[in-house]
Amino acid sequence: MTDHAPAPARICPNCDGFATAAVTSGGRDSRGHLHTITARCMTCQGTGTVRPARRREVARV
Repeated sequence: MTDHAPAPARICPNCDGFATAAVTSGGRDSRGHLHTITARCMTCQGTGTVRPARRREVARV
């Protein structure tokens, strides 16, 4: 009996799988920490993957 491997996840075409990024906003605070914000991909909502395409049913004649 052969084992079936799960289908590979489809990588988001907009972010190429790098769904979140830390962006520095400039200077440092009094303790020396960088001010950062987190930006995420709007297409995949920060997951890095998209849902697999739905299979179309072929009409049988």
